[in-house]
Amino acid sequence: MATKTHEKYTLTFWEKLYIPEILKGMKLTFEQMLKKKETRLYPEEKWIPPASYRGAPVLVLEENGVERCVACGLCSRVCPALAIEVQAAETADEKERYPELFEINMLRCIFCGFCEEVCPEEAIVMSPTYELVFTEYDQAVFGKDKLLTPAEDLRPRLEFLRAHR
Repeated sequence: MATKTHEKYTLTFWEKLYIPEILKGMKLTFEQMLKKKETRLYPEEKWIPPASYRGAPVLVLEENGVERCVACGLCSRVCPALAIEVQAAETADEKERYPELFEINMLRCIFCGFCEEVCPEEAIVMSPTYELVFTEYDQAVFGKDKLLTPAEDLRPRLEFLRAHR
């Protein structure tokens, strides 16, 4: 009966001292201190996020007024925070199913983007929205009325997703 032997990794002299790693960290800190500071007058000057930014999740609404979602429920199953609730209903249209109820609890959402990655129809995407303010719990639960967003408004994000899949 042969046993596998695992060779133990031995540190070099410089790795044992940790000095090179400490110096690398200090160099990075010093470079950041010398960089030009950026100040934005927030309410007047809004930040325009890049297409790769993951803001609040929204549902895509096609030009003809039909939502892309087929209520497969993958987004609610993959959500680690259990923030998404989907209930399907049957329809006579060509897609056969649609979400009768689609809610996202924004207080629970951790903006991980898993729902966007798993969606087979590109029906749920992370929008560039970063301003979310609630005074009551009920305002934080977004239904289809708040989630449906025209595809034209989400064009940069949709193009980014198609380019990086």
